Amino acid sequence: MAFVVEKFVSINGEGAHAGEIAAFIRFKGCNLNCSYCDTKWANVNDVPFDEEDPEELAEWVRQTGSNNVTLTGGEPLLQKDIMTVIEKLTGSGHRVEIETNGSINLEKFAAMKQRPCFTMDYKLPSSGMEKAMDMSNFSLLNEHDTVKFVSGSIEDLDTAKSIIDKYSLTDRCHVYISPVFGSIEPSRIVSYMISHKMNGVRLQLQLHKFIWAPDKRGV
Repeated sequence: MAFVVEKFVSINGEGAHAGEIAAFIRFKGCNLNCSYCDTKWANVNDVPFDEEDPEELAEWVRQTGSNNVTLTGGEPLLQKDIMTVIEKLTGSGHRVEIETNGSINLEKFAAMKQRPCFTMDYKLPSSGMEKAMDMSNFSLLNEHDTVKFVSGSIEDLDTAKSIIDKYSLTDRCHVYISPVFGSIEPSRIVSYMISHKMNGVRLQLQLHKFIWAPDKRGV
């Protein structure tokens, strides 16, 4: 069983498939507590949730008609039956994207016969969670995956550049920098990228926060 706090169909707001329609399944709970988290409500102990089995979730996705599925949270990889959920969805021909926070080791998921793709965060200093990052995950990523740096300061950008260079991320996967909403102007990130010649890195704004209210759920 999996603890699901919401399911909905919308567009991917970020990552390599931003702007594409996807069926979203948001799971309860997270092992981190980022300063800027915009889904803290999904992580509290008393949040309402439904217990759903992998078959139920796969059937719901089938009924949406969406080819893309985004598993998110919280931290979806904490769910007890998440591998079975992934297998049911990929086995039905769906493209499965997992939004993961960078602290969970991806080895067993990357080795799956029908491998999902990952949009993995690297938590920068302003998140307060950088020490939780599992650096071994970088070696498991490929051209279908994304590393996302949510940046709220110049210090964050300096750290992001250091990690991108150290692990040659632009040669391995998609790399995005996004602003902490309301903390740093996107133009400052662009200026930083230009001055530091960050070729192969993309600025990305969270589309759903411009289409709908930034705190709106189910989008």
